[in-house]
Amino acid sequence: MNNSDSRINPRQLGTPRGGSYTAVPTSGDRKNRNKPTRGRKKSIFEAYMSKEDKKKRANSGIIFLLLLFFFKGPLRINPKKYHEAFIPSPDGTRDIFIDGVVARNRALNGDIVVVKLLPKEQWKVIKPDGSDKETEATHESDVPEDMLGTCVPRETAKGDAKSPDVIIEAQFDDNDAEHGQDHLQDTLADDIKKLSLDTGAKAKAVGITGAHRTKQDDGPKVNDPRLLPDKFLQRTAKVVYILEKKHSRAATGFIKLLADKNSELFRRCAMFSPVDHRVPRAYVSLADCPPDFVTRPEDYSNMLFICRIVDWKDDSNFATGQLAKSLGQAGEIEPETEGILMEYGVDFSDFSPEALECLPQSLPWVISPGELAKRRDLRKECIFTIDPSTAKDLDDALSCKQLPDGNFEVGVHIADVSYFVLEETALDKVASERATSVYLVQKVIPMLPKLLCEELCSLNPMRDRLTFSVMWKVTPEGKILDEWFGRTVICSCVKLSYDHAQSMIESPGKVFSPEELPPVSPQHSIAEIQQAVLNLHRIAQHLRKQRFIDGALRLDQLKLSFTLDQESGMPQGCYIYQYRDSNKLVEEFMLLANMAVAHQIYRSFPEQALLRRHPPPQTKLLKDLMEFCNQVGLDIDFSTAGTLHKSLNETFGADKYSEARKEVLTNMFSRPMQMALYFCTGVLEDETLFRHYALNVPFYTHFTSPIRRYADVIVHRLLSASLGASSPIKMEKEAIQRQADHCNDRKMASKRVQELSTDLFFAIFVRECGPLESEAMVMGVLNEAFDVLVLKFGVQKRIYCNALPLLGFHFQKVGRKPELTLMWEPEKLEQESVPQVITIFTLVEVVLTSDGVPLKYSALLKRPSLE
Repeated sequence: MNNSDSRINPRQLGTPRGGSYTAVPTSGDRKNRNKPTRGRKKSIFEAYMSKEDKKKRANSGIIFLLLLFFFKGPLRINPKKYHEAFIPSPDGTRDIFIDGVVARNRALNGDIVVVKLLPKEQWKVIKPDGSDKETEATHESDVPEDMLGTCVPRETAKGDAKSPDVIIEAQFDDNDAEHGQDHLQDTLADDIKKLSLDTGAKAKAVGITGAHRTKQDDGPKVNDPRLLPDKFLQRTAKVVYILEKKHSRAATGFIKLLADKNSELFRRCAMFSPVDHRVPRAYVSLADCPPDFVTRPEDYSNMLFICRIVDWKDDSNFATGQLAKSLGQAGEIEPETEGILMEYGVDFSDFSPEALECLPQSLPWVISPGELAKRRDLRKECIFTIDPSTAKDLDDALSCKQLPDGNFEVGVHIADVSYFVLEETALDKVASERATSVYLVQKVIPMLPKLLCEELCSLNPMRDRLTFSVMWKVTPEGKILDEWFGRTVICSCVKLSYDHAQSMIESPGKVFSPEELPPVSPQHSIAEIQQAVLNLHRIAQHLRKQRFIDGALRLDQLKLSFTLDQESGMPQGCYIYQYRDSNKLVEEFMLLANMAVAHQIYRSFPEQALLRRHPPPQTKLLKDLMEFCNQVGLDIDFSTAGTLHKSLNETFGADKYSEARKEVLTNMFSRPMQMALYFCTGVLEDETLFRHYALNVPFYTHFTSPIRRYADVIVHRLLSASLGASSPIKMEKEAIQRQADHCNDRKMASKRVQELSTDLFFAIFVRECGPLESEAMVMGVLNEAFDVLVLKFGVQKRIYCNALPLLGFHFQKVGRKPELTLMWEPEKLEQESVPQVITIFTLVEVVLTSDGVPLKYSALLKRPSLE
């Protein structure tokens, strides 16, 4: 973009003519809008509460009343209907509803806001039967975040997550292929259960004709919310203050000329329209636009730009933006990827010279004799890595040596990143800000410079490397007899892939030739490595079995992987990643090490330990899910994580579609789950809050991936100090908590970016290789649409009845189970209409086709056969 001093004065901006995103007041907005004051432009938004206001109220002794009427929390905006927003209720009940752009008061998705409750007569009346016509008019985005429906009543899950970090930590955490990926989603809040009483108007608004309207179950018939019980109401509020702007204020989108060519504004500004409708449209200076944009605007109709929202005055419908750069053509991999990274604040710039100066300058680097003397020397042991075949940042290695007494010495050896990344250095600052590596389909945005990630810290084969080790003496059944922590030096003897380890597990008697494996150190035989893998596998099976006996929960979700053309980088194929015994082997020992280190650092530093907690499911959402399962005849025990896991794995029998039904239910179960969070033990007084719900353990942390997670670097420093190998960590508990919060934010953003990268590549795959046919299973049923899981690709899509060649359709409740009956148009005049019943777990055939719009694709239902 051009650098220019010509900047927009937001006060001089009026509202342009022509249709564009404006803060159009909803019913809630109209009630909340300020009256105009004489002598100044009419305010659209309410002025934020000032610090002086807060002090006055605090000093006036009305703290208790403030607690009743003011709440704070992360704002979640419905991605399909941007006028709807929510914050979680502090008591875990139904989310607080924020109705309209004006009531949202210029806050963006993810911001931490303070809201003020509105009077009860402005609360939202909800429909108790779970039938919500209002959701039917929403349009499916390219991101499958909208998985609502009568399939499961729910509100916004905290943490903006489709599949929260619930699930066991090592499983499908955030390494692109090592442990898979749990998908992130912006869940929409309580769209299942909400419906205003004005159903006639709503039906008209979404285009429901008389022929297709369905009978509604009895609900409240009173229009005044003050006369209704609370169970029929959803509290509404308005934003009065933004505590923290979590949203990056960056967005990708398109620029257009203003409609009124005769206005003064037309000569100075263009309109930026973001792809994400939750971000406002913004005026941008023409001086920042390409030089020929005004004369040739059509040349830029499909050009993606990045814009930063720099201001949004209370008297303007539109924000003020500044174009940051042109990305390229919409729908192409690199422009879209760069837009995703910038929107989510991912730093993908080169590392600064100051940070790089912290690295060893004399290469090749060797371990000094002095450092060797401080460490336990394990270089002659049979130690190896098991990773994806494409992995370059090898954090962890394993060893397993049989002892004379029949027991085993098992070791987990983790790269000693803290040796190279010293506290309070320029490199430490950069790593703490990035907080995590970000794994995209086609590349990795590293937390640390390549020299560390892929060389000095990576546990590459036949290279001496500094490590932190946890070693146990264990019985063949996995019972731990002894434990040791320490700084070590290792020399990995081979870099195995998951496929190599899986082959050894599946063919225990096979003699592998050197050609079938990567290069092996001459110090160790292939047979020795194979035996160690088999011993680890057997021990891991016992550990895993015991974990689930002890009450752990695992919710596996499908992960899509791609094969890419080596020259063009375009997706050539895609497949669902298979989580196999070799993955489980690594997972068990990573979990074991993380739990062991959590106990060690908490014992040593009860006020400064950085741990990871996982709160139990949200009460309201869990209750709704329990009611739903009862309604559809599913016998699920929700009392503990362990009973939930047992129910999930015993419900569906062994036919060929049992796994698909399990996947549908897994998706439902993940929705009430909260995000796992890093925290400092010194800021939480109640030790019971430390627990990890899914693992069902009292203490847990992240220790095993310091190359790609900054939280692990802090944990390494704490562990080193606990062993007397280094001085105590310099950070106080408040600073550790601030860093923990930042790590949580960046982990959440990283997961969302990974998900969007997958969505991008799949949309391109559909465009280039489609139409694609697959079986699909119904996940949820609405009045005029239903959601499916596409089994071949693991994606979730909504199918709309009005997009199908139907004579009609009928929605009803069979008991409490939602059911749609579709009446297909006959293919020939002499044929009769073919009925098709759609309900939860119905198996259907779908076709995925590109919509002709960049990155948009639809799922269409195939006509059922006459048989």
